[in-house]
Amino acid sequence: MDKEMFSLRKPGSWAEMRIFSRWPQLRHILAGIFIFFLIFVPSTQAQTWQGKELVRASLIADSSVVVPGKSFRVGLYLQILPGWHTYWENPGDVGLPTAIQWQFPPGFKAGAFQWPVPNRMTLAGDIVDYGYEKDVLLITEIRPPPHLNAKEIVLQGDATWLVCAEICVPGEAKVSLTLPVGASTVPANTGIFERFDRRLPAFAPTFPVTISQFAGGMEISAQPGKDIKSLSFYPLPATNQKVGKITESRRPGQETWTIRVPVVGGVKGILVTEAQEGTRKGYQLNEGGPSSVPKFKLGHTTAAVSSLTLLPAILYGFLGGLILNLMPCVFPVISLKIFGFIRQAGEKPQVIFRHGLAFAAGVFAWFFILAVVVVFLQHQGQTANWAFQFQNPAFNFIIIAVVFVFALNLLGVFEIILSGSATTGLSQLSERQGLLGSFLHGGFATLLATPCTAPFLGAALGFAFSQSGVMVFLIFASVALGLALPYLLLSAQTGWIRFLPRPGVWMERVKQLMAFPLLATVVWLLMVLGSQRGLFAVIGTLAFLLCLGFCCWMIGSFVQMGSSRWRSRFVILISLIIAFFGALFAWPEVTGMNRAQAAGIPWKPYSEAAVNEALAAGKPVFVDFTADWCLSCKFNEKTAIERPAVIAAFHSQGVVPFKADWTNKDPAISVALKAFGRAGVPFYLFYPAGKGDAPIILPELLTESIVLKALKTL
Repeated sequence: MDKEMFSLRKPGSWAEMRIFSRWPQLRHILAGIFIFFLIFVPSTQAQTWQGKELVRASLIADSSVVVPGKSFRVGLYLQILPGWHTYWENPGDVGLPTAIQWQFPPGFKAGAFQWPVPNRMTLAGDIVDYGYEKDVLLITEIRPPPHLNAKEIVLQGDATWLVCAEICVPGEAKVSLTLPVGASTVPANTGIFERFDRRLPAFAPTFPVTISQFAGGMEISAQPGKDIKSLSFYPLPATNQKVGKITESRRPGQETWTIRVPVVGGVKGILVTEAQEGTRKGYQLNEGGPSSVPKFKLGHTTAAVSSLTLLPAILYGFLGGLILNLMPCVFPVISLKIFGFIRQAGEKPQVIFRHGLAFAAGVFAWFFILAVVVVFLQHQGQTANWAFQFQNPAFNFIIIAVVFVFALNLLGVFEIILSGSATTGLSQLSERQGLLGSFLHGGFATLLATPCTAPFLGAALGFAFSQSGVMVFLIFASVALGLALPYLLLSAQTGWIRFLPRPGVWMERVKQLMAFPLLATVVWLLMVLGSQRGLFAVIGTLAFLLCLGFCCWMIGSFVQMGSSRWRSRFVILISLIIAFFGALFAWPEVTGMNRAQAAGIPWKPYSEAAVNEALAAGKPVFVDFTADWCLSCKFNEKTAIERPAVIAAFHSQGVVPFKADWTNKDPAISVALKAFGRAGVPFYLFYPAGKGDAPIILPELLTESIVLKALKTL
């Protein structure tokens, strides 16, 4: 503006007079606009990489005024470059959730982030991530103190996030928001808050949901409606709780979806529905994790079971127990028991009925043991669930060995009998031994039945787990009666047994045939164990079964074939030693005491001094800049680096491998990346021997052939 405007001379023209006369008002208007931008426009910081703006972070509020003592909402708004994504509170297989460290005036309190429903991204290598694309608003509730003396309030925080595409780049920004203090709330940013409010998960599902257990984890059955084209579960596991690959299915023409979550115990999460027109909605599923009390009891059906009473629950338990006889978990032992009835066909009816009663007693005994355990866990404030024993890898290991030994017995490798000396003078107790065998068969049938949840059984057990004391025993007794009833009827109606074939040579063949369902059960239990403890636990268990099979063969071939007393004792001692060392080999893997992997690349921790020392010694060097949250890093490790041919080449050429682990902030690694113009990982360097100043830079996405070709150039 012209200096003459500020002179004391009298204005000349009419325009000069107008501007001069209104300058104080104009000055106040311009100052007001400037103050408006200072107060109401939040500070915005962008994350740039190679000239691209990856993420722009800012703070926005749903009110333009802070009212003392009245809560309002603030959101961390991230605008994300297309093709890139940030992460949900559970990032999935790799990644890091967005976080913020608030700096508030005294007396202000902030709640946790409210996370909108994320997207699920299934990437190469079967890696699953949960995150956000384009933009996301992470909302938190702010509560100011009841009295404020200041005229304006500054809210600020240090936000951190991870943004990934083909590479992952950590980002951070100091964001702030200044708001005046007033007497009443003035709504602001209504559109964006409403848009992300619609993406927040509801408190609970509005459709029927049943949570139960299968052998490998938690099973969710839901009926979200006919117009839903997909139903997904996004888990929120507790610390150190591992979740396997989740499967979701629906039979054609049916409304019930089945979601299986491989996990030990229950796990929280959200159910996400997608309608035919593409609308997505989320619902919190607060099934308790290892250290929390669940909102739903296992087996609880939100729409139907809440009104279940004792008598219907007993009926459901009885029907479920009957149907359990048809389940594949129970079939092998049922086959054994039917074979036992055939063997007993020539005996007196009273003896057969006593065997049936003994079998039923074994069923009831095991169910009462389960009921006692459930009541005990309830008194301890813990969550009890159906098939809880199969969630224990050590239990699965033991039961695999038991079933395997039974199968070898049926195949004739050895016989489970008393020794000849013990049999002498005990012929009168043979019936008692037979009744004991029937009792044990009943308990064993129930043991294998527990991982199955038949129709009606889930509702009955859900009611039982929500009750206590006598109620639990009544429900479990009804299930036991349903499971045992067919055997009681068959043993009581001896006339039906005469329709069974007469004993003969064919019985030995049938006996051997019955071993194969037991071996199939071993395979199934190995699958369960593998999902819990991984490949090396399965290999260790198979090695133990090999030792166990050899021991059973030695006992059948030498001890039970009339060998001398001392020779028999020697064989038994050797068998026990072999079995002990087999178990000693497998046990650490089964229980998780030894998580060591097979020999691979002998990684060394990265440091500039260690790399220079290896180069000075005339050795080639490979540096892997990686992080546990880096998707591309894990994919490259799995498909291109930790490969047999690459491992062999590393060893043969004497390459010294260094792993620069950037999972946590490391200034030395950050400096090294910056020296090569990089801001994220993965990043790979090959240093030929003696050429520390001329490294070979590999691409971010690797293949095995790329790595081997680089090794050849060394």
